[in-house]
Amino acid sequence: MRREPRQSDSDIVPGKSPNKPGMQTGAEGMEGRSLTKGKAVQSPMPRTQSRMTGMSVTLERLRLAVRRDQREKLTSLYHHVYKVDHLREAYFRLKREAAPGVDGETWQHYGQHLEKHLQDLSERLQRSAYRATPVRRTYIEKADGRQRPLGIPALEDKIVQGVTAQILSVIWEEEFLGFSYGFRPGRNPHNALDALTVGIERKCVRWVLDADLRAFFDTISHVWLVKFIQHRIGDRRVVHLIQKWLKAGVLEEGRWTPSEEGTPQGGLISPVLANIYLHYTFDGWAHQWRRRKAHGDVILVRYADDFVAGFQHRTDAEQFQRELTARLHQFNLELHADKTRLIEFGRYAASNRTERGEGKPEIFHFLGFTHICGTTRKGRFTVLRQTMRRRMQAKLQAIKLELKQRMHDPIPEVGKWLRSVVIGHFRYYGVPRNRPALNVFRYQLVKLWKHVLERRSQTGQIEWERMNRLARKWLPASHIYHPDPGQRLVVTT
Repeated sequence: MRREPRQSDSDIVPGKSPNKPGMQTGAEGMEGRSLTKGKAVQSPMPRTQSRMTGMSVTLERLRLAVRRDQREKLTSLYHHVYKVDHLREAYFRLKREAAPGVDGETWQHYGQHLEKHLQDLSERLQRSAYRATPVRRTYIEKADGRQRPLGIPALEDKIVQGVTAQILSVIWEEEFLGFSYGFRPGRNPHNALDALTVGIERKCVRWVLDADLRAFFDTISHVWLVKFIQHRIGDRRVVHLIQKWLKAGVLEEGRWTPSEEGTPQGGLISPVLANIYLHYTFDGWAHQWRRRKAHGDVILVRYADDFVAGFQHRTDAEQFQRELTARLHQFNLELHADKTRLIEFGRYAASNRTERGEGKPEIFHFLGFTHICGTTRKGRFTVLRQTMRRRMQAKLQAIKLELKQRMHDPIPEVGKWLRSVVIGHFRYYGVPRNRPALNVFRYQLVKLWKHVLERRSQTGQIEWERMNRLARKWLPASHIYHPDPGQRLVVTT
């Protein structure tokens, strides 16, 4: 693997320091940063390479090469993209029932002559005859009733993007900072939630900046993104491949629209590109700001384009928000005015607001949970996390529509489906001290099921005694799946 000297970081993130042991701040410890070079916990290499797939071996070698020297560009990567073995593994990682792109190709149909198709795709990639297909635009409803645009790539684009995304992820995983949790191996939303809770409870946090980027995926600058990628990758063919996907455009209702900026949500490459973009535009800058300009404790937690910052001093919070606004403007980004708020929050918020004759401390939302200043039974301050009411209502509305479609299905079939829905909800929202919200969700779901069963006939009426028997048989009781944030954070770090 050939490498060439890497350009300086100063033109992108001034003064960015490498991730080395001993340089992690106390706040990053609260954010779940690993003790080994500040990275997420990586699974150890198997004892024999025979247990590893071809792509796993490639990624492990690439990871070791990146760790040996983080100052050099990687100039020989493209041959990993068009290997048939790698393409085959990427094909089998795809969701088999996913919606097709503009080419109409499904996973099952493509697999009927898989080796022939993969060989042809590999050859087209080798001779630069591969062409990116426009993504098919579709929409999903958000919790607030608005429509979120999604782009569905063609099947072959998904395969190639899957290989490329793994390569990029391995390269930048060595640089990503500890408070970044979205779309990274070994990390999930609950890691971010735990880091935020522990940071607020254990650090001197009095003010919280709850921020959101306006239309982030639609406003990513292609020019800046390519510069960031070239900062680490010197293989022009890989860069050119990424540019093909960025410029492929969108096909909606038979009309093609070129892409001048942004990366469509739904593509396998988009989450990695988004993390790279935010690593240079926000993460590195915020980390340096915390070290150089803050006068008190500062905690940072980011998941995709949603992030929360906690401050000890209000002056720090206001200065951070002003300078962040200017920083983001340089890279074609802006804070969402309606979703970005600076609020008083923390162990002293309730007493301070009582002294001023104000009401209860304000709340903020993050990753589907409403965060509230509360106390334990012993009177100790804690962050209460409850299911967002808007999210719960949207989920129940979706269940109501689906139940109407299943109105005349046998009760056992509907019961099994509802059980899977309830378990999935509990597995995400089953955090400590959120059991009341779980019980409300289950009760409202039972009411919807009862109403649908009664509509199966004009004279149908189901007594609550029978309905409760059905609920006990098919629907599990509320269950807390996740441990206390402090306990899990200690284990992971």
